[in-house]
Amino acid sequence: MVAAEVIPGPRIGEAWGLTLHPLQHSGPKFVQRTGMLEPRSRQLDGHVASGCLPGEQILAWAPGVRKGLEPELPGTLICTNLRVTFQPCGWQRSQETPLSSEYDFALVNIGRLEAVSGLSRVQLLRPGSPLKFIPEEILIHGRDFRLLRVAFEAGGLEPQAFQVTMAIVQARAQNSQVQQYAGIPLSKAGQSSGSRKPPVPLLETSEDWEAERKKQGARGWRVSTVNERFDIATSLPRYFWVPKRTLDSEVRRAFGHFHQGRGPRLSWHHPGGSDLLRCGGFYTASDPNKEDIRAVESMLQAGHSDVVLVDTVDELPSLADVQLAHLRLRALCLPDSSAAEEKWLSALEGTRWLDYVRSCLRKASDISVLVTSRVRSVVLQERGDRDFNGLLSSLVQLLSVPEARTLLGFQSLVQREWVAAGHPFLTRLGVTGASEEAPVFLLFLDCVWQLLQQFPAEFEFSEFFLLALHDSARVPDTLTFLRDTPWERGKQGGQFNSYTQIYNPGYCQPPAGNSVNSQLSVWDWDLRYNSEQILQFHNPGYDPEHCPDSWLPRQQPSFMVPGPPSAVWLFSRGALTPLNQLCPWRDNPSLLAVSSRWLPRAAISSESLADQEWGLPSHWGACPLPPGLLLPGYLGPQIRLWRRCYLRGRPEVQASQLPQSLASRMSYPIFRSF
Repeated sequence: MVAAEVIPGPRIGEAWGLTLHPLQHSGPKFVQRTGMLEPRSRQLDGHVASGCLPGEQILAWAPGVRKGLEPELPGTLICTNLRVTFQPCGWQRSQETPLSSEYDFALVNIGRLEAVSGLSRVQLLRPGSPLKFIPEEILIHGRDFRLLRVAFEAGGLEPQAFQVTMAIVQARAQNSQVQQYAGIPLSKAGQSSGSRKPPVPLLETSEDWEAERKKQGARGWRVSTVNERFDIATSLPRYFWVPKRTLDSEVRRAFGHFHQGRGPRLSWHHPGGSDLLRCGGFYTASDPNKEDIRAVESMLQAGHSDVVLVDTVDELPSLADVQLAHLRLRALCLPDSSAAEEKWLSALEGTRWLDYVRSCLRKASDISVLVTSRVRSVVLQERGDRDFNGLLSSLVQLLSVPEARTLLGFQSLVQREWVAAGHPFLTRLGVTGASEEAPVFLLFLDCVWQLLQQFPAEFEFSEFFLLALHDSARVPDTLTFLRDTPWERGKQGGQFNSYTQIYNPGYCQPPAGNSVNSQLSVWDWDLRYNSEQILQFHNPGYDPEHCPDSWLPRQQPSFMVPGPPSAVWLFSRGALTPLNQLCPWRDNPSLLAVSSRWLPRAAISSESLADQEWGLPSHWGACPLPPGLLLPGYLGPQIRLWRRCYLRGRPEVQASQLPQSLASRMSYPIFRSF
């Protein structure tokens, strides 16, 4: 008999949109221990069985009822080869939102599994570990800070408690070894036709990129097709923006002098005329000819006489730092955290997570000043160009223009700067078990949440939307966060003809021509949430009139003026330093140190560019703060803990937020305040 303590939070149906390769049964012993007998699945309630999708196999379950936290929440615990879910009695998935359930835990999202018997017997269950006793309850800790607590009652159900627990252990072990996911059709998702247009442009066609270029008003740029077959870099999108006068042959040669072939390309064109670029580190071991050097310089300058090269990783944590801080934060927020109440805040500071949020906001604030204060080319340079370049570029756009703060604008921003730009979601979020795990994207969402708290009237989307996106990052039901590179995503996307049809899973060629078939994306919120829930994605405090377009420099010509001719600067460690030249190969082909490119003049240093008249050279004069530019606070208590996200697994939070009836929980499972 089962009762569950379920921490509410916006879920999008963990793993309901994809099929793993079927689990390989390990013989009769495994079947006996996990209850994976085929006939038993037919004994399940019809509502439960009808919730399974093609390719999903029910491995074990435990029905029943027992009093849990008030109110009682009876139901059935089910383990499949995709997920673990608790289904309350009388509840079934809506056909209108087939991916929606707050009770699902994808196997890849389970961070910690514990079996409990009595008051003192607690066993941490790792993949492959045997269960030493029949559990009275199990605790499933999600890597997204959620908690599912299920209690079993004595009375003939002990074998089922043992079976379902062992099934979860075995399924996790099998799932950790599976690296190839295949999309499955959703019979309810297509509804009318397979030509449904994605709610957000996926930027997988040249037409999408051209439309976005025109939307930004980037007249000096064009869409390059040089990487259409991914022969320049598989981590780059098939299309990207390069200066209009640069030939594709020059692009091909120039990109070869950058780490992983990720050469300079436009990230965003500011309405006032500045251009924000991003690129990988210089491949200094290469030996470019003069034509290649000129092409590289031309692409970095982007038609501007004033160029600032930003060392992205300076003053920011390493990937290992981010991962360690996130692990410490998750451990601190566990219900059984050993940190005493009076020492909890100091323990929180000890995780360094808030320090890293603070560092990202501070650097993004400085870069936004560089972009908006003068007409110039600002180049974000990171060795891999796939982590902090995306984080800083996204934050700069959020700080600089109101369009990025709308719901559609923000989703388009994430699709362009993270998904299309090749952020390795699968690796960074730990789905593959690689050692390079580091939740940089989740760090970015925390930064956005801080901005939302400080400027609530400037954002059209709400905290609930950010929380839904946070949880979606660990849900492998769409291709949005399911791959590390656009090439991998495009290869998998070639399997989709529509929402209701799928090709042979062995097919691996990208679609022919310039078209990409429609596919399920994380932005299809209507498949996960009902209309009332989606309505709460909108911020009720948003005031469109609070951030008018009248600040644009076309109406205030004095806002942006060119800098001195051929000014080249390095922005590093809070300082602007003049450079001899942009390219390191001019003086020394084997140049490896950035500092050796500096001129022997003092750097223009500041605590923050925004604090000392933008931190710019005195001969440029002071610049007025442009209306519409947000400069966040990042000192002391100005950076807060995202409680609704990180503390939802704690029992005191759960107990204070239980709804008054099961019906209210079923109607609004995700929007609880605390």
